[in-house]
Amino acid sequence: MSKRRIKKVAIIGSGIMGSGIACHFANIGVDVLLLDIVPRELNEKEKYKGLTLEDKVVRNRLVNDALATSLKSKPSPIYHPKFANRITTGNLEDDIAKVAEVDWIMEVVVERLDIKQQVFESLEKYRTPGTLITSNTSGIPIKFMSKGRSEDFQKHFCGTHFFNPARYLKLFEIIPGPKTDPSVLEFLNGYGEQFLGKTSVVAKDTPAFIGNRIGIFSIMSLFHTVKDMGLTIEEIDKLSGPVIGRPKSATFRTVDVVGLDTLVHVANGIAENCKDDERLALFKLPDFINTMMENKWLGSKTGQGFYKKTVSDEGKKEILSLDLNTLEYRSAQKAKFATLELTKTIDKVVDRFKVLVSGKDKAGEFYRKSFAALFAYVSNRIPEITDELYKIDDAMKAGFGWEHGPFQIWDAIGVEKGIEIIKAEGLTPAAWVNDMLAAGSKSFYSVKEGATYAYDIPKKTQEKIPGQDAFIILDNIRQSNEVFKNSGVVIEDLGDGILNCEFQSKMNTIGGDVLAGLNKAIDLAEKEYQGLIVANQGPNFSVGANIGMIFMMAVEQEYEELNAAIKYFQDTMMRMRYSSIPTISAPHGMSLGGACELSMHADKVVAAAETYIGLVEFGVGVIPGGAGSKEMALRASDTFRKGDVELNILQEYFLTIGMAKVATSAYEAFDMGVLQKGKDIVVINKDRQIATAKAHAKLMAEAGYTQPIKRNDVKVLGKQALGMFLVGTDSMEAANYISEHDHKIANKLAYVMAGGDLSEPTLVSEQYLLDLEREAFLSLCTERKTLERIQHMLKTGKPLRN
Repeated sequence: MSKRRIKKVAIIGSGIMGSGIACHFANIGVDVLLLDIVPRELNEKEKYKGLTLEDKVVRNRLVNDALATSLKSKPSPIYHPKFANRITTGNLEDDIAKVAEVDWIMEVVVERLDIKQQVFESLEKYRTPGTLITSNTSGIPIKFMSKGRSEDFQKHFCGTHFFNPARYLKLFEIIPGPKTDPSVLEFLNGYGEQFLGKTSVVAKDTPAFIGNRIGIFSIMSLFHTVKDMGLTIEEIDKLSGPVIGRPKSATFRTVDVVGLDTLVHVANGIAENCKDDERLALFKLPDFINTMMENKWLGSKTGQGFYKKTVSDEGKKEILSLDLNTLEYRSAQKAKFATLELTKTIDKVVDRFKVLVSGKDKAGEFYRKSFAALFAYVSNRIPEITDELYKIDDAMKAGFGWEHGPFQIWDAIGVEKGIEIIKAEGLTPAAWVNDMLAAGSKSFYSVKEGATYAYDIPKKTQEKIPGQDAFIILDNIRQSNEVFKNSGVVIEDLGDGILNCEFQSKMNTIGGDVLAGLNKAIDLAEKEYQGLIVANQGPNFSVGANIGMIFMMAVEQEYEELNAAIKYFQDTMMRMRYSSIPTISAPHGMSLGGACELSMHADKVVAAAETYIGLVEFGVGVIPGGAGSKEMALRASDTFRKGDVELNILQEYFLTIGMAKVATSAYEAFDMGVLQKGKDIVVINKDRQIATAKAHAKLMAEAGYTQPIKRNDVKVLGKQALGMFLVGTDSMEAANYISEHDHKIANKLAYVMAGGDLSEPTLVSEQYLLDLEREAFLSLCTERKTLERIQHMLKTGKPLRN
């Protein structure tokens, strides 16, 4: 990548997309100038205050209101509230000259070519030559936008298309203009991946680029299939959701969230500009979509779309579904298919596809029809929208949240089987697919020496996909580098003396086999290696301890076994801290309860920015029992400083557990005391996480890692703290803020974090606190209310307040 540095960016346009992009640049530490137009008239509030159109607060009203709305939205566009201070707002009349000071100008105004051209004309007057200038258009041809601009402008101009919401969706499409310098594309490709944490995809300047061209085709195809096959919207959402590795919102719920008008706008754009598309007829809107548009049933933004939330006179909430035949709302109907029942025991999504397309019922027919249409369509889009098949898969995974791209699904079914179902539907795959089989390549992808290769159409061979050297892909090395395996973990040799312990249990829960695997990994690392990482590349790091196992032991009143199981968990966490090799935890996604405890006991945490971590045990009626309560007391003790009110500090750590706080990003976890400044780090791109963790483990080992000495100097405050906590919990229950059982749990936690009822502040060992913690945990497991909470969590996945 070139030595260009991005220290400051200007975002022109502060709508949902513009403010979201501004927030994401602020997330990664960039100084942001966010500009929008000046209002043409005063609002009622401004008139009441006697303001004029010349007042700065009025002139910046649009941009300030838009940013404020964005910052209040859920999920948040910003990693940490303080990061919003990196954004300076202004307007396009008073502040446009400031674009001369930035390294990158990005236009994010309304999707109208004439307005975009006017904006670029104004910007060029102030832009410093050599400054990057890009458009976030979702479909207007790039070649038209830079028409009439200077040579330097056109050389540094291209499309940079973020997907909404910019923080969460990983696709970053880069679309060259006719005169874009190749070094600009190379820079943006690398910057998007390394700094913005995106999957960068260089696309051709064709309508809707890659992601939306394929994504909208897929949705439009389902719109027609739902009618042709007589399926309901619930059935389509059941068939096109998590069972095939797609988001829970599946098809129709996704359209409701995005807005039907947005989808129709893109679909119409493709229909108008892709007259040679062999599936052009599919982009014609079905009658039910036209009716919904006329009725303004656009989804969440208008209160109803394919689904509608209602509240009865008795206050009962219900989500109604739209009947596409009558276009009337009705109660939801449960969707059930025999083919889906066959996949319930298949944990890996990629292994389900063969079963799904072989189904003998309506579900099987649906999958054959929809995959046939998808496979034929994507094969025929090469070389129109891209020359490389893997870019289509990358775009769909990063932009639409698909676990597998179309060509990966085709590989899972089998290329020849895919051609068979395409032909059965009267469709034709692109000629290059048959050429590939004739050339001896039986799949679109292959793995060699830990790297992914994809079929290169012009060369007719499998070529290594560029840009993956910065990543470690566990799927590619699991078999060849396996050192140990049980039902809970796989231990892999990452090279350079570093092992990785990868959880393999359902939802990566931590049970007996996982704990045994962790201990085995530490044993191996101490004997033959230099360091250990605990990492995986599942959707979530881990949802915590196996509460089902705890529930069964408690119900059967096997308290000795339960005590031994909890002690084993505690001892394993302590081994993570007190082994003779450096240990690193690499959490991402949900990292709850026991997973949080594990991370807190590693020598270092290399967290993905999108890590939602916390000690959530209160929700199931217990306290953290895997050394988490002990650790929070220890961290509070380490934070005590001369002159501080120690009780206040301890109370903050107590509340973090008592309120079951979960960080909404890794950066928030520092505020909670779960991650520690100066020790733990955050990685923006999750794909780089394991490679980064390995580099740190290697560095720690080479620097001369010494096994830590067990702590005997944890300051606990005894009765002084315990009294404060008990008064507080009594007051909370008396005011009906907490239930009787919450009160009981809080008092148990108070006893542990105070160090018991010691008569004065005392220095104690970690083991002393662990024993208190385990005793409190076990006593709560004997409570009927705790068992009710655990049972409710196991059934519904949601906490119960009883």
